Amino acid sequence: MKIRLNAVALIAFAAVPASAQTTATGDQITAAIAGNTVQGSMLESGAYTEFYQADGLIKGADYTGSWTVKEDQMCFDYGEGASCWSVRIEGDAVTWVKDGVDDGTGTIVAGNPNNY
Repeated sequence: MKIRLNAVALIAFAAVPASAQTTATGDQITAAIAGNTVQGSMLESGAYTEFYQADGLIKGADYTGSWTVKEDQMCFDYGEGASCWSVRIEGDAVTWVKDGVDDGTGTIVAGNPNNY
């Protein structure tokens, strides 16, 4: 009976949409992202690699921007106004969530290995 209940619990958990999983708090986002690089891919814009300075500056291969954390979301501004995403962080894996839908993924890499 115990095995059956555990299997049911596992199936129920697996049925929860990824976007329903817990997103990070503002403090958790800052702790994971500040001073590190994230490389990954967004659904609309494709591949990216960005270094997030602790002072809020974003450095990419040939561009800069700014980042802030507001109300448990990470906000990005590349000169056209800020856009914000909720963030799921699991180890070094990041999922960007926009309006309850997974919008991109990334991997946190320590420091600024690309020297941006």
